[in-house]
Amino acid sequence: QVQLAESGGGLVQAGGSLRLSCTASGHTFSRHVMGWFRQAPGKQREFVAAISWSGGRTSYADSVKGRFTISRDNAKNTVSLQMNSLKPEDTAVYLCAARTGVVVVSTGYDYWGQGTQVTVSS
Repeated sequence: QVQLAESGGGLVQAGGSLRLSCTASGHTFSRHVMGWFRQAPGKQREFVAAISWSGGRTSYADSVKGRFTISRDNAKNTVSLQMNSLKPEDTAVYLCAARTGVVVVSTGYDYWGQGTQVTVSS
């Protein structure tokens, strides 16, 4: 069984920054691709970013490229999402996810956290 717990959400003004963290337990963290997704009210869940086992490969949604950075610390079983230059349209519940395998993709995630709310005011 895998457990994922997100933290770091909150309210921030447009142009500001937030750092989200996700702590994993119950599995071999270093053998999973980790991802971040988000879901805004009334919208479908969308892919934000993903990172490979080693951290050497990353993938981002076009909407966040150049503003968000995903990273991981396998020794601490954590994956982080640094969000800069935040926009009101970034407002959503952000979810951490894990998938088995080696390919850094936006689908096929097996485990999900509960999510943390990010609200960006204009």
